[in-house]
Amino acid sequence: MDSNHRPLPCQGSALDQLSYGPIEEFPGNSNATKNESQAILTRRLRQQILREAVMPSLSRYALDAVTHLLHQFEALPADAGKRLDQFLTAQMPATSRARIQQLIREEKVLVNGTVAKSSRRLRGGEQIEVAGDIERAPLRGMPEEIPLEIVYDDDDLAIVNKPAGMMVHAGAGATDDARNRGTLVNALLHHFKTLSGVGGELRPGIVHRLDRATSGLMVIAKNDVAHRKLAAQFANREVKKTYIALVHGWLEQDRGTISRSISRDRVRRTRMTTRRSGGREAITHYAVTKHIPTGYGKFSLLEVRIDTGRTHQIRVHLASLGHPVVGDTLYGAPREIRTKGVEPLSLQRNFLHAARLELKQPTTGRLLSFQAPLPAELESLLRQIGNK
Repeated sequence: MDSNHRPLPCQGSALDQLSYGPIEEFPGNSNATKNESQAILTRRLRQQILREAVMPSLSRYALDAVTHLLHQFEALPADAGKRLDQFLTAQMPATSRARIQQLIREEKVLVNGTVAKSSRRLRGGEQIEVAGDIERAPLRGMPEEIPLEIVYDDDDLAIVNKPAGMMVHAGAGATDDARNRGTLVNALLHHFKTLSGVGGELRPGIVHRLDRATSGLMVIAKNDVAHRKLAAQFANREVKKTYIALVHGWLEQDRGTISRSISRDRVRRTRMTTRRSGGREAITHYAVTKHIPTGYGKFSLLEVRIDTGRTHQIRVHLASLGHPVVGDTLYGAPREIRTKGVEPLSLQRNFLHAARLELKQPTTGRLLSFQAPLPAELESLLRQIGNK
């Protein structure tokens, strides 16, 4: 941590005098007068906490704890030209840039006593103060009553049909509530109460995942023994997963195997790529089930199997052939499907569906096989583009 980083002293006497009446009034004392910007920032925090508190007042201990969360830095001449968020990321390497930007948006960062944007360029010499919980609370699943299509259920596992638009577990979000709500894990905890703990509090029961915009079958482990046995089946490539995908254009070959390593894109961090060396092995098999000529252009309906389970694997592999999945704007698909004289079509998800799943029951070894039909919105798009 930089030597200029120091927590501001706790203003215990001021906190003792804090009125629980009009929260706009800040009790004056010599320390606050000497550091006006600190007083402004402290007042903002007190106001926020008092607004959010369940009880009409907070203990001195709670308010003291908030004051201890203040941190102060001084920008040096060498920092001139740096963005505010870049400067703070360098000063607090244990805190992510996304978290720092969130604190700035929440007006918990002051530059010379006033709020500033992440993009503000420093000149050197500024006094910068940061308040708030520097590290976000750890994510964890929470039971939540959400409709869930359960295809199969026994003592060891469950098979569910995940809808598109649902995240498997908590992730990015502007607030803790946004990060933790509406996930498949939350729905599972509500329905099944107890799941395997191998994946920790964030991913209870989760043996494998589907992208948020992908629908279809997923296997859920109900206990640790079953989880480890199921995970071994995935690792040994014994689980057979078949997806249905609609892609733009007609592929040169009606069937083939894509074996290209996958790594994260250096520029666009939300994307994966096959263009970097040293990525993780990824193998995808595809077969064209139908060529679809339409007034909107040519499309191919595919069955896809994967031997590995890398992030965005099917999407990035098909895009690497020049045939992105319909609706997958992250990997080059158009936002709208257009033709002259007709209203454009759009799909608010990827045309990718985990349609079949085959695995062994972890206790009995019995072969289990499941199918899930295409969701209504995907069937509707096929009709709209003129698929017969």
